[in-house]
Amino acid sequence: MNLKTTWTLVLFIGILGGCGAAHPSEYYHLTVPGSPRATANQNAYPVTLVLGRVTSPNLYRQDHVVWSSDGQSMGVYQYQRWVESPTEMLADGLLREFRDSESYQGVYPEGSNMHGDYLLRVHLYDFEEISQRPLVARVSFDGELREMKSGTIVWTHYYTHDEPVSRKAVSAVAAAMDRNVQMGVSECKASLDHYFSTHSPADSVAR
Repeated sequence: MNLKTTWTLVLFIGILGGCGAAHPSEYYHLTVPGSPRATANQNAYPVTLVLGRVTSPNLYRQDHVVWSSDGQSMGVYQYQRWVESPTEMLADGLLREFRDSESYQGVYPEGSNMHGDYLLRVHLYDFEEISQRPLVARVSFDGELREMKSGTIVWTHYYTHDEPVSRKAVSAVAAAMDRNVQMGVSECKASLDHYFSTHSPADSVAR
């Protein structure tokens, strides 16, 4: 049985320094505490994954909390920020989810100089509050798995979901985003697990 990762939302409050700075800045972080298995998973898929850097439009490579009024007109909150960019938080969530499950022989971030059998790339499309009725937190991303030896893309998956926000507050938006990212990461892993449960590494190379 795979270990369930517990997600928590941490709110960091920082006071802006400098003369006359009276407005507090609020920082939100999606954290993924987890505990690896005490013993190795004997049923792990015999493959090593490398997780590529998450790509996105420039807006999601910054730390602002983003809002959109109609899906096209967008803006950012001045005093509400993430402690990391959405791309970094999503990459960390994916890495921890895949590693802590121990479903694979090895899982490493790109740039770690570790050899992998497959490269997982993810592109983030949406990570923002949608200011509509009802208010929602939208997350959209897709992933593709490339077999390293052949360069063949053997798996793709697209996730998109609007998670309801409980009240009109950025803290509530951050909590909804936390739930949404959790669901997206879990869905992505379940889809990839299904792929490897029905395809051996040899099947991928033969394609």
